[in-house]
Amino acid sequence: MNRTNFISLFAGVVFGLGLAVSEMINPMRVIGFLDVTGEWDATLALVMAGALSVTLVTFRLVLKMARPICAASFSLPNKTEIDAKLMCGAALFGIGWGIAGLCPGPAVAALTTASTDIFLFVAAMILGYVITHHLERGSADPAREVTDRSVKPY
Repeated sequence: MNRTNFISLFAGVVFGLGLAVSEMINPMRVIGFLDVTGEWDATLALVMAGALSVTLVTFRLVLKMARPICAASFSLPNKTEIDAKLMCGAALFGIGWGIAGLCPGPAVAALTTASTDIFLFVAAMILGYVITHHLERGSADPAREVTDRSVKPY
């Protein structure tokens, strides 16, 4: 296993363990957070506050590095405007999150529960990705371009 794959695997395992420990792989935790008029569960707010605090401290430090640890250079998106496509995608994400109680990261981590509902959710998520990828494959959207093309996929 090369260094990049090992670091990616390690980061994914740490992320998954964090989701499991904080019970974010439990859809009822998320639905409880969204139930602001009933029995509101603040757990998700605390998890998000922890993640945001780490991000606020480290993001600027990381970007001051000469290059990422596992890539030749940083590859950041250059799109800055909010358009209908972004708003529709965010709305669909939020609606799906509210209905299922899961978003992609916790859903993948929740596969360890061997729940049929989780497997169906992840399958639907992958199908949605495949359909979107297929529909966008031919479109030349310059806003989706990145500022640096020197980073090659694995």
